[in-house]
Amino acid sequence: MSAPPVRDRLIAAAADLYVRGRAAAFDQRPGAAVRSFRSALMRLERVAEPTDEHRELQVRVLVSLGAAEAEVTSTEAGLAHLATAKRIRDQLPENHAVRELGLLVTVQRAVVLMRAGRFAESLAVHDAVVPGIEAEFDDERLALVRTLNNRALVHMALNQPDAAQADLERALLLARENGHTRLEGKIRQNLGDHAQLVGDVPLALSSYEQAARILVTESPGSLPLIRLDQARALLTAGLADEAARHLDEALPELRADGSGQNIAEAEVARAAAALLEGDFALARKFASDARRRFLRRGNRTWAEIAGLSRLRAEAQQVLSTPGGRSTSRLPAELVALAERLGALGLRDEAAVARLFAVRLLIRRTEIAEATLVFTHVPGPRATTPIDHRMLFRLCRAELAVAEDRPRAALAQARAGLRELGTIRDRMGGLDLVCGTAVHGEELGRLAMRLVLRRARRNAAGARRMFAWLERTRAQVYRYEPLPVIEDPVLAKHINEMRHVQRTIQRARLEGEPVKALEQRYTALQREASRLGWYTSQWGRPRPVATPDEVVAALGDRVLVSLVPYNSQLYSLVVDRGTFRLLKLGPLDDIVETATQLHADLDALAPDHLPPMLADTVSASARRRADKLDALISASLVKTLDDRELVIVPIGQLYAMPWGALPSLRGHPVSIAPSATAWITAKRPAEDGPVLLAGGPGVPGAVGEVSKLRSVYPDAQLVEGDDATSSTVLTALDGTRLAHLVAHGAHEPANALFSRVELVDGPLFAHETTRLANPPERVVLAACELAMSHIRPGEEALGFAGTLLASGSRTVIGAVARVGDRAAADTMADLHRRLAEGTSPALALAEAIAVDPMRRPFVCLGAG
Repeated sequence: MSAPPVRDRLIAAAADLYVRGRAAAFDQRPGAAVRSFRSALMRLERVAEPTDEHRELQVRVLVSLGAAEAEVTSTEAGLAHLATAKRIRDQLPENHAVRELGLLVTVQRAVVLMRAGRFAESLAVHDAVVPGIEAEFDDERLALVRTLNNRALVHMALNQPDAAQADLERALLLARENGHTRLEGKIRQNLGDHAQLVGDVPLALSSYEQAARILVTESPGSLPLIRLDQARALLTAGLADEAARHLDEALPELRADGSGQNIAEAEVARAAAALLEGDFALARKFASDARRRFLRRGNRTWAEIAGLSRLRAEAQQVLSTPGGRSTSRLPAELVALAERLGALGLRDEAAVARLFAVRLLIRRTEIAEATLVFTHVPGPRATTPIDHRMLFRLCRAELAVAEDRPRAALAQARAGLRELGTIRDRMGGLDLVCGTAVHGEELGRLAMRLVLRRARRNAAGARRMFAWLERTRAQVYRYEPLPVIEDPVLAKHINEMRHVQRTIQRARLEGEPVKALEQRYTALQREASRLGWYTSQWGRPRPVATPDEVVAALGDRVLVSLVPYNSQLYSLVVDRGTFRLLKLGPLDDIVETATQLHADLDALAPDHLPPMLADTVSASARRRADKLDALISASLVKTLDDRELVIVPIGQLYAMPWGALPSLRGHPVSIAPSATAWITAKRPAEDGPVLLAGGPGVPGAVGEVSKLRSVYPDAQLVEGDDATSSTVLTALDGTRLAHLVAHGAHEPANALFSRVELVDGPLFAHETTRLANPPERVVLAACELAMSHIRPGEEALGFAGTLLASGSRTVIGAVARVGDRAAADTMADLHRRLAEGTSPALALAEAIAVDPMRRPFVCLGAG
């Protein structure tokens, strides 16, 4: 058989390259797609005497090349290819196939315009072409599904959520009816964008996860884009660290795929994460890189958005610096940028630019100019992001302060925090509920500055300040947990995490490499975190406690709420119905001394420390404890007598070993995240069994939980091979008192995955949120699981904190290392007193008093 003619070989090769290019484009690899389409065109251009069929193929290649080139090179390059495609198409004789080609050219033009940020033009083209697609295309509605999906994105960009939802729902129905699985994944991803637009972050994250499960096999190249979308949702929830991790994973893959548009959009999001974390230099770098990328592509809309990120980083650096003052250039640039953003139809972005200009002008004491600029800021819409809403409230409050209208400023702060609370109430997992507080931090600080001035003058001012403290602090721990909706995929991930962690431990003992296992564990933890954000709404909000309710609940107790202000630490004391504000001392000095004391106690922990070293470390610890005592607690003890003390600490002092301070030795102390949380935990105790559980490998008497059987003869004992994670988790449900002795680890980067080690691997804090009836009281005997990661708004999360947030009344645990002998002796003393009916706070205080430097336990929650 003779070889096919050159002409046929060229057309066949071009057709094959076209198919390969389309596959790369569908898999979000535009760079590879461009290379295939260009090669296909080169072969088609060498064909002698082209036929109509050959011209049709050339048009299809040019249409696809136009879309890919717009992503990789520039919008104009893409539109130029589409113009060439239209010219060739118009030369073809009219028939059904040629009409389809004309519609394809038009549809692709609409998409390129959308990606360029020319949304009004794109919508007009989409609207014009949809009727033709409905009439001409019968190929299982594929073209119609794609067009509706893309038009929905344009509607969202133009802030038309109802129209977007209608297009997405119709597209999803058609995709499922016709078996377009890959398109179903894309539509679900866009449904996540829609949920984010209307403020439903848990639904957005759920939609992205559904999309990822489809596209992981149908279009793996789409996964970095899903991580980009997830990161944007996490930024809305205030989880900057999580968002940054998602983006740092996605960016290398996006760069490898070659889409300049996607890379630059991810860089804008990464700049936003850096801003939330206070890294202004990194934010400027990412924003500047993105702006240059957009300008090279000719995408003016996105270039202006990136420019806003850059100027916002400059403005926030000035505003976050005490006494910082901007030049006149920066507010003027922001106002000019607002004009350009407004002209492009970017209403919310234009508002943000003006709001930052207002704040800078106030800092420059140019109040009249600031007021004038503010008059051009439109009020927030239903779809305005929560951080923009809080910025609007903050500007109004700062203007009111500048005009000496403190009541008006407080009214704005009150309204803003109430609005933020409404958003928080819609959040899903505990992390999202907690992270959202970051958006209200500045507004809360402004309110605290105003009320603190009055609080120093009289008791009425101190009472008002206490109410504001509760409003800003009482957030995560004021929720009544809802029944958990079990998610089998989440359970699978957590079980695999447990297995991998156990394997890591064994491999280390045997001297085997663990790097690959650790990487797998980290990947599973991230996936489990993503699922935990939306699988179950965290809880039903309770109202913040009023000062009168706190006074009534305290009775004869004394509550001390610590307050940082202007580099000083204050304490607001509530005692028998009176409120007073005390200045304690320099904040940095107190925090540094507390950190040093913590290090001393860690060093002092081993049971068999050489006597000379023990004496040296003990002397150092006593000096630091004496210093902290003089600054924080000595002034209180004069009025305490034998009454219980409830302390609401600030983030840096959650790990304070309060029992080590001389004035508090033997004194009952409870640590609570807020007065509201303390009142919630103080509910009447319920009857239930006692659980004694011991994990593997805990040496010495502290590990012999069976010895506590003499104190609790009817207790359920779980130890040895029976102490599995599932057995202990089941046994915890409904217990009156749970004593857990096991090795454990606090995870500062992801506190919900702090853990206690059991026979089959770790029991994670995350899992305790599934308990229908959390244990009333929990004693964590041999690990540092009273440690916490401080989230925005001074809220602590960790193993102990998760138990409290889930509904446990009291958690006793160590905030520093404890020797085996010291832990065993503390537990014996503690449980003997608890069994006699002594309250947890007093029982622990008396147990600690025997040797306070070696027994760094604290009572969290209700004492």
